[in-house]
Amino acid sequence: MTTDRDETDRTPAVCDQIHVDLGERSYEVVIRDGLLDHVGEFLAPFQLGPDTVIVTNPVVKRHYGARVIRSLNAVGLKPIVLALPDGERTKSLKWVARVLNELLRRRYERKAWLVALGGGVVGDLAGFTASMYLRGIPFVQVPTTLVAQVDASIGGKTGVNHLLGKNLIGTFYQPKLVLIDPGALRTLSPREYRAGLAEVIKYGVIADAEFFEFLERGIAQILKLEPAALQRVIRTSCAIKAAVVAEDEREGDRRRILNFGHTVGHALETLGGYRRYTHGEAVAIGMVVAARLAERLGLADASVGMRIRALVERTGLPADLPPRSASALLRALRQDKKVQDRRIHFVLPDRIGHVVVRPVEEPEIRRVLAARQPSA
Repeated sequence: MTTDRDETDRTPAVCDQIHVDLGERSYEVVIRDGLLDHVGEFLAPFQLGPDTVIVTNPVVKRHYGARVIRSLNAVGLKPIVLALPDGERTKSLKWVARVLNELLRRRYERKAWLVALGGGVVGDLAGFTASMYLRGIPFVQVPTTLVAQVDASIGGKTGVNHLLGKNLIGTFYQPKLVLIDPGALRTLSPREYRAGLAEVIKYGVIADAEFFEFLERGIAQILKLEPAALQRVIRTSCAIKAAVVAEDEREGDRRRILNFGHTVGHALETLGGYRRYTHGEAVAIGMVVAARLAERLGLADASVGMRIRALVERTGLPADLPPRSASALLRALRQDKKVQDRRIHFVLPDRIGHVVVRPVEEPEIRRVLAARQPSA
């Protein structure tokens, strides 16, 4: 259920602000309960034109559209709402073209705003559209799912999918602002919320062993959306993402660690037609596979993979590959955008809190994909 503005204003809220340091492209990530009622106040200081387009989906529009519209109207902005179909299959050039057609039809100029209100699909598509329209108009991320709040909304990766693979068409285009309201997570389905926790687990594995231990100790409270635990989850995840992006904006080196679990994860999404698994579910399986691959290559001892698998399973996420041939997965892996010199690269944990990025030969990958996966 949504909360009206007066009730939100009476509720004490913890406010965190994280700076994404990218020189002239720098921006703030603001985390605060009730922030959906104040989006307009954060946009007003930029002093752009009144034309504002909210890109969302029907579910998010029903929950939060009126609150965001009120906040924009209150500062003199004139929003319209484009509610696109929900789901990963909407992240396509067809729907980008439809948004562009609407912007062109209304003859919006470069001072128009684009507000991405929703999950990762909405954010990726809206950001990609903003990067192309008139060679770039400003946009702001207002993520309403956990995967978008802790990962997809930060860093400027925008794009759409192709039949041959996920996120193969896109740009690097930074938002002007990221506004996170943890209260939006209360309307997520349990499945969608758990899926976002896959990205949270990722951050512990790649960069913060202490955070991973916190997740192991507190997963029951996190699954119940206990406010203090949730605030730490979002803030720590955003801080790690911001630091990595500031060091390597365009994925030349350091940023590649953020792809932990995504190599196999994206292949599973593609093979499933973006229907069988949510993004987080596919990444969860991908993390377990990567840990097993690291063990097979002698980079990590068995305890690393066992801890990752155990936390994935306690979160309620899948850990095992579906029954399908290793050959089908390998074909999908060859289409991954992280392939370099025709070699498949993996992010591999050598210990909790640290990973390495390296190419892995296909025979080694095939053995791990084909092997029976042991339970933790």
